Amino acid sequence: MRITLLSLPLLCFAAAAPARAELHITRDHGGYVDEYKAKYKRVRDKGERVIIDGICNSACTLVLGIVPMNKICVTPKASLGFHQAYYDKAFTFGIKVTSAEGTSDLMSYYPDTVKDWIRRNGGLTTDMKKIKNGVELWKIIDPCPEEW
Repeated sequence: MRITLLSLPLLCFAAAAPARAELHITRDHGGYVDEYKAKYKRVRDKGERVIIDGICNSACTLVLGIVPMNKICVTPKASLGFHQAYYDKAFTFGIKVTSAEGTSDLMSYYPDTVKDWIRRNGGLTTDMKKIKNGVELWKIIDPCPEEW
């Protein structure tokens, strides 16, 4: 590789710029709980920040119990959605069957602020319960500062 005089300043600037490791959540409807646990443990262990800038539903919300809350923020587009855990429909002939054990596991990860919101809103059910951006959400997660 040949470095020209014109590319040298750009190369120096790129090397000097701080790395901004972050996970940007914009449209996450959830999935397998174990996959999210592993993903968020990697994010936590790397010290990455998480910006919730859209939908974070179902297993996505595990981020609140695995990544430190001081590493998570929300933008005005953020929303969280919670529901009971259910078994993979591939093993239940396509029928949604809730899992008491899975739901208990989910709840065990959430910080008290999330558990309190869920209790105040009737507990976890099969229906999605959403928190949209605003005061209710800010009681749980801080808004993103401008420098994020």
